[in-house]
Amino acid sequence: MVFPADANVIVGLDRADDAGVYRISDDLAIIQTVDFFTPIVDDPYWFGQIAAANALSDIYAMGGTPKTAMNLVAFPVREMDISVLRRIIQGGVDKLTQAGVVLLGGHSIEDRELKYGLSVTGFVHPRRVLTKKNLQAGDRLVLTKPLGMGIVTTAVKAGMAPAGLVEYVTHLMALLNRSAAEIMSGFDVNACTDVTGFGLLGHLAEMVCGSNMAVRVFSRQVPVIPEALEYASMGLIPAGAYKNKEFRESMIAFADTVERSHRDVLFDPQTSGGLLISVKADQSMELVAAFKNAGISDAAEIGEVLHGHEEKIVVL
Repeated sequence: MVFPADANVIVGLDRADDAGVYRISDDLAIIQTVDFFTPIVDDPYWFGQIAAANALSDIYAMGGTPKTAMNLVAFPVREMDISVLRRIIQGGVDKLTQAGVVLLGGHSIEDRELKYGLSVTGFVHPRRVLTKKNLQAGDRLVLTKPLGMGIVTTAVKAGMAPAGLVEYVTHLMALLNRSAAEIMSGFDVNACTDVTGFGLLGHLAEMVCGSNMAVRVFSRQVPVIPEALEYASMGLIPAGAYKNKEFRESMIAFADTVERSHRDVLFDPQTSGGLLISVKADQSMELVAAFKNAGISDAAEIGEVLHGHEEKIVVL
């Protein structure tokens, strides 16, 4: 299939990334992304917040600033009270307001399955675009949010998660990556992506493919929601984790010391997860400290980029 081409496309379909980037001038490019999904939590308002935070995250991961958004809605109007939709949209609007983003409109359809999300446009300088395909030998990998959201939400659906954990994970998914993006802009970041449906190892694999680099991940340094490890050991694993493992397991080597529950968490699909950042080695600890000083307390250095190796991920 041949797609339309334009010399001003900086990031397009030829190099799959978190969002598309188009040059407007020597000093300005626009970033465009779209994302929507079915409810991940029961509360309509918080579902709207999470969906908005998730859609905005791709702009932050590309090094940009989100500016405008359009709602995408599929709603079962014959089976569900319209007040539910109002609460969802209010959640989305409140999150956009927090991010300084203007809602310009949107589109809705009637559907038997509820879905909500947004298309988002952001700004970035053409020479400051961050992509996932620029790992550099010696870089350190930094993650800003803990893993395990998919496993915990699976436990929630099974009625096994206490109220306090549900509240914590809900707020974690609704947390914007805005502050993390603003902080990393002051450091020598070579590559970045956000961790969502493919899990940490799935998104890291996307960064490794075509890089002529290998990556070493230190599993014990990866921030994880403690209860997620407990649920994983009980077999409460979302179907997406198995799909992620099956798709990428050929390029991942686990040390024998990495427990099964830890392996499952590393493949766990996230909703509105953290930023995964490849930063110069001599700035990694300073970056982590800056995150923690800003209240991003789970931020951690989790691995390193290796040169001259087969494109593999080694998990120790």
